[in-house]
Amino acid sequence: MKILVTGGAGFIGTHTLIELHKAGHETVVVDNLVNSQKESLKRVSELLGGVEIPFYQVDIRDREGLTKVFQEHKFDACIHFAGLKAVGESVAKPLEYYENNMSGTFVLIDVMRQNGCKNIIFSSSATVYGDPAIIPITEECPKGHCTNPYGQTKSMLEEVLTDVQKADPEWNVVLLRYFNPIGAHKSGRIGENPNGIPNNLMPYITQTAVGKRQELGVFGNDYPTHDGTGVRDYIHVVDLATAHVAALKAIAEKKGLAIYNIGTGHGYSVLDVVNAFEKANGVKVPYSIKPRRAGDIATCYCNPAKALAELGWEAQYGIEDMCRDSWNWQKNNPNGYEA
Repeated sequence: MKILVTGGAGFIGTHTLIELHKAGHETVVVDNLVNSQKESLKRVSELLGGVEIPFYQVDIRDREGLTKVFQEHKFDACIHFAGLKAVGESVAKPLEYYENNMSGTFVLIDVMRQNGCKNIIFSSSATVYGDPAIIPITEECPKGHCTNPYGQTKSMLEEVLTDVQKADPEWNVVLLRYFNPIGAHKSGRIGENPNGIPNNLMPYITQTAVGKRQELGVFGNDYPTHDGTGVRDYIHVVDLATAHVAALKAIAEKKGLAIYNIGTGHGYSVLDVVNAFEKANGVKVPYSIKPRRAGDIATCYCNPAKALAELGWEAQYGIEDMCRDSWNWQKNNPNGYEA
């Protein structure tokens, strides 16, 4: 298939490009480079043995720019990663998040429709479950109240895409609800490169280990979990990438609307991850306990059985692989993609 990858220069996008090409697909990338660098795509090309991936620096809110891309290429499907994604920032800048994530997706879907491309894999999130009604979380778990604007945009866009598919059954919509992607490509050439202070646990751990941060702040140690720290389902980014390749099966089979949890099905606490990182890499990570963060929940991990049953996909990597590959990326690129 020929696939448009929006946000393809980002953390998940770059890893997915590699897996798509390994599976024999062709890709075109659209990215506005607000949260990513062109260098990441150069490295993807390198890792693919010099394959050139067409790249357009276009914001998905730019209808004219996006239309030109569709006029130059005939796409079979779109994998839609583009969007602002920092939870804390979304609380501080709700309007920017709603405007960017919602409006951008509206423009994208409309341009896709006008150009006869009605297959989309949407990058959603486990945040749509809010404080989940059941653990482990299945796809039947009712969506909950999202505690931040970032999560709200994911939840609302799921509704929009569901309504689009219901109104026009020619559409195939796959909603992938990710849990917590960490890790990096085993080469250490591409990985997570957050702007400013990281919002997520693993880049905070790796930046502390490499000396960029003084210590890791652990938010809360009084949750009802085995060690009092929050439990999450961490998934290797390469496993997440292969899930997108597998999700093309749902499009090929014309499933209409399909929803899948993409996680390992195992919950690890913050301190479990710190301990696994120290063990895998022989590096100490100083940390201190801080007050709980507003909106954080105690436990969140999934039952990924549906993705295995319907797509033949399951996670291959364990927590130590994730920790080792995250550190390999960070120690070789202490400043990310900056020279």
